[in-house]
This record gives sequence, C-alpha cells and structure tokens, in this order.
Amino acid sequence: MTDLNRLQKVSGIIGTSDGIRKVLEMINQVSTVNISVLITGDSGTGKEVVAKAIHKNSKRSNTPLVVVNCGAIPEGIIESELFGHKKGSFTGANEDRKGYFEAANLGTIFLDEIGETPLATQVKLLRVLENGEFMRVGEARTRKTDVRLIAATNKNLNSLVQKKEFRQDLYYRLNTVNIDLPSLRNRVEDIGPFVERFALEFTRSNDIRFRGFMPDAVRALKQYDWPGNIRELKHFVEKILVLERGERITVEMVQKSMDAVYHPQNEKKSLPAIIKNDSSKAEIDLMLRQLFLLKQDTEIIQKLLVGHPISTNSSENSLNSLNPLDQGLSLPQKSMEIVEEGYRYIRDDAIGNILIKDLEQETISRTLRFFNNNRRKTAKSLGMSERTLYRKIEEFGLEPKINRAK
Repeated sequence: MTDLNRLQKVSGIIGTSDGIRKVLEMINQVSTVNISVLITGDSGTGKEVVAKAIHKNSKRSNTPLVVVNCGAIPEGIIESELFGHKKGSFTGANEDRKGYFEAANLGTIFLDEIGETPLATQVKLLRVLENGEFMRVGEARTRKTDVRLIAATNKNLNSLVQKKEFRQDLYYRLNTVNIDLPSLRNRVEDIGPFVERFALEFTRSNDIRFRGFMPDAVRALKQYDWPGNIRELKHFVEKILVLERGERITVEMVQKSMDAVYHPQNEKKSLPAIIKNDSSKAEIDLMLRQLFLLKQDTEIIQKLLVGHPISTNSSENSLNSLNPLDQGLSLPQKSMEIVEEGYRYIRDDAIGNILIKDLEQETISRTLRFFNNNRRKTAKSLGMSERTLYRKIEEFGLEPKINRAK
C-alpha cells in the first residue's frame, strides 16, 4: 500500500476508487519490466497520465518520453514522422530527418490513438516491436532503435481486427499487458478530489480568489454523466470559476452553468439535480401523473360530446381549447349537438359497449362535413392541430372519395 501511495503522489494520478487502485497496482507491476503496454479507455480518461506514470516509474525514467498522437498526423506523412526520411525522398524533404522512434532511442515512446494508424504503417510498427528495426522513408539502410512502446486507444481494437481495419498480429503484440481506465461515471467518488485539484491549479495560475465548492454543488456534479470524462470536468470547473469569480460555488451556479453550456435550448435531460426519491419511484410518479392527465382528457372529451359544460378550473385549463366556442368561431347553436332521432348520441343502452374511438371518429367525420371538408376550420373547431387531424383522418379512413372519369 505504501508503494501505491508513493506512486500516486509521484505520478499525480487522482482518486481512491477501486478502479483507480487497480490501475495503480497494474502500473506498479509493469513499470519496471521492459514490456509493451496497451492503455484502453474512453476519451478523456487520462491515458497519457498513466503512460507518463509508467515511464517515470521505469528503469528508463532518466531518458526521453516521446508522446505521439497518431490521430493528429495525416496519413501521407505518418511514416516520415515515425521513422524519419532521407533528403530528397519526397517534395519538401530538404534534409535528412530523424523520426520519433529514432529520437526516443533508449527511452519510451507513447503512441496515442494507435487505432488511427494506417495498415501499411502497422506493418512497420510490428517490425520495430519485434526486433527494433526500421528504415527511414526513401532510404534502403536498416536502422536500430531500443525503445519501450506504450500505446493507447479509445477504440475496440479487437473489433477493428474483425473488420480487417487493424492487423491481428500487431494487436496481439501490443496487448501483452492491458490497462483499462474506468470512465468518470464509474468512479464518481473521485469527482470531489478532481474538482479540488483543478480549482486550486487554475485559480493559482490565474490569480483568482477561490472559496471552494459547496457540498451540494459537488453532489450535483456527481449526478452528471460526464461523457467527456476528466477532460470535460476540468474544462467545466475552469469555466464556472471564471464566471463566478471569487464566489463560493453553489448548486444553483452549477445547474445554471450546466444549462447554459450543455443544454442551451432548455433541454435538461442530463442536467444534474438533487433527487430525493430513487429513480424507480420517480418513474412511477411520472407514469401515474400521465395516467391522471389522460383520465382528465377523456372526461373532458366525453362532456364535450354530450353537450355538458366544461369546467375552466386550473386542472383543466390546458384543454379548454377543446371548446369550439372559445375559438371565436361563429357556429350555429345546434351544429355540435350530436343527436340521433331525438336521442342523445350516447344512449343509455349503449353505455358499456361504445368506445371513445367511435365517438372521436363520429365527431371528426361530422365536423368535416359541417365545414365542407375544410381541415383548417375543422381542426380549429375541434381544438387539435392540423397535423393531428390529418393523422386521425388517415387512421379512420375519412378521406373523401373522388370520382375519376373512366
């Protein structure tokens, strides 16, 4: 345990979660052994920090660590960047140039986003891993280098192998030791220490007064999913410190800042919120509320169809538009009275057998006839959108038949 604490302090790796303790144990085991390491995990989980920790804890710690982002190098020049080139080998090659593998001789090279390397380049990477040999672009001479390779990716290399997008032999060679970094959403207990570290570093370097984060604010941060992981959290902490300069960060500030940055159109699907009930109870409450509102809607439609007045209390205000008299339409008094040979449409002997669907179809059909199939006026009269009316017409087969000349 003492070795892990020392390693964590020296490397700057933050966290006390089980996932991070396992990562530290792996670093401690493989650092001193001259073996290639593959670091996997989502983007922003800190793969480069782990690579630096391995190098710093290795026997090569006094030699260079060369960091290469393979995804940032264009395909046409990646071999020149990795292995160097000879003067005149291509346009713009005005002099001999060392590549990253040559520059990292006796040290460590970290290839980030190795899943982005072209297949042709992967062949040469395998050769370097197997026997330390490479050739500069445009040169026939074989050169030697002694480097330790650490690679990282946020892709599933095994899946790429199945798709023939990554060489199987290189994958097996890289995957000798695999360190998988957990996503921030799977180590929420580490968010507090991260926030504290990022805030202190940023405020000190920018001479900003820092009064800390309220406990509720940190709890709200723990309820967000953080798809961008540690990188996203770091940028968020820096942003809110700038916006709330010198103030102690509260949960209201966090929620306001989240809303402004991640959901500018008030879409609060992933917004952190303090929820007293568990998620299952919250879902049940939501379903019960929707069922209650549906029951209200059904009762109001029934009252409308049989000519009863509709209450205008607050619980039914959202459906007052169903009353055509509120739409400013000039309708005859008897136009919406649904009668059949002197009886109300819903006769006593029909109760228990009739469906709301039947009432709805009859209402729409007769209203269409009343307005001579004018759908705009019909929709307005019935208190529904034209889109809903069109859907209902199609559903009930109420399209007027057109006689075509033969």
